[in-house]
Amino acid sequence: MTKRIAVVAANGKAGRLITKEAVDRGLDRTAVGRGENRTVAPHTRTKDLFDLPDAALAGFDLGVDVFGAWTPDALPQHSTSLKHLADILSGTDTRLIVVGGAGSLYLDPDHTLQLSQADTFPESFLPLANAMGAALSELRERADVKWTYVSPAADFQADGPRTGEYALAGEEFTTNGTTGKSEISYADYAIAIIDEAVATPSEAHVNERISVRW
Repeated sequence: MTKRIAVVAANGKAGRLITKEAVDRGLDRTAVGRGENRTVAPHTRTKDLFDLPDAALAGFDLGVDVFGAWTPDALPQHSTSLKHLADILSGTDTRLIVVGGAGSLYLDPDHTLQLSQADTFPESFLPLANAMGAALSELRERADVKWTYVSPAADFQADGPRTGEYALAGEEFTTNGTTGKSEISYADYAIAIIDEAVATPSEAHVNERISVRW
C-alpha cells in the first residue's frame, strides 16, 4: 500500500528536496506551506503550520516536519511548532518525522556532553542549537506521539551533491572514518528521511533520535 506523506513547511530547500525524493519514489505526497507551492508535490495545502487544525493530518501515514526559524525572536517557535504538530497527532497512528539539528548530538557515551557545549562549537549557531535542543527534549516526553527525530551531520550542505549514500547513526556525534569529517548534503539527507518514512514497523526508529552523515 502506498504511504500518504504530508511534508509540513515544505517550501524551503530541505522541504523541497524531501518532497522531490518522495515524488521520485512514487509515494502519495502532499506539501503543506503557508505560501504558494514551490515543490513538485501533486497535492498541496496552503496553510501556516500554526493554523493547522486538529484534523489536518488525518488520513496520512506520516508527517515530515521541516519547520525552521532563524531570527532570535522566532527561535522559541521550534518548541511551539513541534508541540502543535505533536498535539495534532497525539493518540493517532500517524508518525511524525522531524528534521532536526546536530547541536544536540552527544560527544560521550554517557550522554552528558552535547556538541553545542564543546569549546569549538561556533558561538553564532549556539542560540539556534539551544532552541532546537530544547524542542527535542520536550518531544522526548511525548509518549502519545510516534515521533522520529533525525539529526543531520554538523556540516549540513544545502547545495551539496546527491551521492545516493549515507551512514546511519544514533544519539552520538560521529564522523566519517575516511575523511574525519561530519558532513551530509540536503539531498542525501532527504534520502534518509524518506527511507525512514517507508521503513517497516520492525525497522522504523519510533520514539528515537537518529543521525545521518556521509
